[in-house]
Amino acid sequence: QVQLVESGGGSVQAGGSLRLSCAASGRTFSNYIMGWFRQAPGKDREFVGSISRSGSFTSYADFVKARFTVSRDNAKNTVYLQMNSLKPEDTAIYYCTARSGVYNSYVRQAREYDYWGQGTQVTVSS
Repeated sequence: QVQLVESGGGSVQAGGSLRLSCAASGRTFSNYIMGWFRQAPGKDREFVGSISRSGSFTSYADFVKARFTVSRDNAKNTVYLQMNSLKPEDTAIYYCTARSGVYNSYVRQAREYDYWGQGTQVTVSS
Protein backbone atom coordinates (compact mmCIF):
# COMPACT_ATOMS: atom_id res chain seq x y z
CA GLN A 1 0.00 0.00 0.00
CA VAL A 2 1.03 3.57 -0.68
CA GLN A 3 -0.35 6.39 1.43
CA LEU A 4 -0.55 9.82 -0.14
CA VAL A 5 -1.18 13.09 1.68
CA GLU A 6 -1.62 16.35 -0.21
CA SER A 7 -1.02 19.81 1.19
CA GLY A 8 -0.65 23.37 -0.02
CA GLY A 9 -4.15 24.07 -1.26
CA GLY A 10 -5.96 27.28 -0.47
CA SER A 11 -7.54 30.40 -1.89
CA VAL A 12 -5.79 32.70 -4.32
CA GLN A 13 -6.74 35.46 -6.71
CA ALA A 14 -6.62 34.98 -10.46
CA GLY A 15 -3.08 35.28 -11.75
CA GLY A 16 -1.61 34.01 -8.52
CA SER A 17 0.37 30.87 -7.75
CA LEU A 18 0.17 27.86 -5.47
CA ARG A 19 2.44 24.91 -4.90
CA LEU A 20 0.84 21.63 -3.94
CA SER A 21 2.85 18.91 -2.25
CA CYS A 22 2.10 15.23 -1.90
CA ALA A 23 3.97 13.17 0.64
CA ALA A 24 4.10 9.43 0.06
CA SER A 25 4.72 6.64 2.51
CA GLY A 26 4.40 2.91 2.72
CA ARG A 27 6.48 1.66 -0.18
CA THR A 28 9.47 2.75 -2.23
CA PHE A 29 8.38 6.06 -3.69
CA SER A 30 10.75 5.92 -6.65
CA ASN A 31 9.02 2.76 -7.88
CA TYR A 32 5.86 4.69 -8.69
CA ILE A 33 4.73 6.94 -11.48
CA MET A 34 3.01 9.92 -9.91
CA GLY A 35 0.10 11.94 -11.20
CA TRP A 36 -2.20 14.82 -10.38
CA PHE A 37 -5.92 14.95 -11.13
CA ARG A 38 -8.56 17.48 -10.24
CA GLN A 39 -12.31 17.52 -9.85
CA ALA A 40 -14.52 20.58 -9.96
CA PRO A 41 -18.07 20.56 -8.59
CA GLY A 42 -20.42 18.76 -10.94
CA LYS A 43 -17.62 17.62 -13.23
CA ASP A 44 -15.69 14.43 -13.78
CA ARG A 45 -12.24 13.95 -12.37
CA GLU A 46 -9.69 15.03 -14.96
CA PHE A 47 -6.00 14.49 -15.57
CA VAL A 48 -3.66 17.38 -14.82
CA GLY A 49 -0.15 15.98 -15.17
CA SER A 50 2.14 13.06 -14.48
CA ILE A 51 5.81 12.35 -13.91
CA SER A 52 7.97 9.30 -14.46
CA ARG A 53 9.76 7.47 -11.69
CA SER A 54 13.03 9.29 -12.16
CA GLY A 55 11.42 12.61 -12.93
CA SER A 56 12.90 12.69 -16.42
CA PHE A 57 9.55 12.65 -18.20
CA THR A 58 6.42 14.67 -17.61
CA SER A 59 3.08 15.01 -19.32
CA TYR A 60 0.35 17.62 -19.00
CA ALA A 61 -3.24 18.20 -19.96
CA ASP A 62 -3.53 20.78 -22.69
CA PHE A 63 -5.36 23.23 -20.46
CA VAL A 64 -2.44 23.51 -18.01
CA LYS A 65 0.55 23.48 -20.29
CA ALA A 66 3.08 26.25 -19.61
CA ARG A 67 1.25 27.18 -16.40
CA PHE A 68 1.68 24.08 -14.22
CA THR A 69 4.79 22.02 -13.50
CA VAL A 70 4.99 18.57 -11.93
CA SER A 71 8.23 17.65 -10.18
CA ARG A 72 9.37 15.13 -7.61
CA ASP A 73 12.04 14.66 -4.99
CA ASN A 74 12.61 10.94 -4.50
CA ALA A 75 14.85 11.58 -1.51
CA LYS A 76 11.93 13.27 0.23
CA ASN A 77 9.22 10.92 -1.10
CA THR A 78 7.35 13.95 -2.35
CA VAL A 79 5.77 15.06 -5.61
CA TYR A 80 4.87 18.67 -6.33
CA LEU A 81 2.48 20.59 -8.52
CA GLN A 82 3.55 24.18 -9.11
CA MET A 83 0.61 26.18 -10.42
CA ASN A 84 1.14 29.63 -11.91
CA SER A 85 -1.17 32.09 -13.65
CA LEU A 86 -4.15 30.51 -11.96
CA LYS A 87 -7.60 31.05 -13.39
CA PRO A 88 -11.03 30.77 -11.76
CA GLU A 89 -11.66 27.65 -13.86
CA ASP A 90 -8.75 25.97 -12.06
CA THR A 91 -10.91 25.86 -8.94
CA ALA A 92 -11.22 22.21 -7.93
CA ILE A 93 -10.12 19.56 -5.49
CA TYR A 94 -6.66 18.39 -6.53
CA TYR A 95 -5.68 14.76 -6.01
CA CYS A 96 -2.28 13.12 -5.93
CA THR A 97 -2.11 9.63 -7.42
CA ALA A 98 0.38 6.81 -7.88
CA ARG A 99 0.63 3.83 -10.16
CA SER A 100 3.09 1.15 -11.07
CA GLY A 101 4.02 -0.01 -14.55
CA VAL A 102 5.79 1.65 -17.45
CA TYR A 103 5.59 5.40 -17.89
CA ASN A 104 3.42 6.44 -20.80
CA SER A 105 2.51 10.06 -21.33
CA TYR A 106 -0.83 8.98 -22.82
CA VAL A 107 -2.00 7.20 -19.69
CA ARG A 108 -4.38 9.82 -18.39
CA GLN A 109 -7.40 8.00 -17.08
CA ALA A 110 -8.15 7.85 -13.38
CA ARG A 111 -8.81 4.11 -13.50
CA GLU A 112 -5.16 3.53 -14.46
CA TYR A 113 -3.97 4.82 -11.09
CA ASP A 114 -3.78 2.58 -8.05
CA TYR A 115 -3.46 4.92 -5.08
CA TRP A 116 -5.08 8.24 -4.27
CA GLY A 117 -4.72 10.96 -1.68
CA GLN A 118 -7.66 12.61 0.04
CA GLY A 119 -7.40 15.75 -2.07
CA THR A 120 -6.75 19.40 -1.34
CA GLN A 121 -9.04 22.28 -2.27
CA VAL A 122 -7.83 25.02 -4.59
CA THR A 123 -10.06 28.05 -5.01
CA VAL A 124 -9.23 30.82 -7.47
CA SER A 125 -11.25 34.02 -7.31
CA SER A 126 -11.60 36.57 -10.08
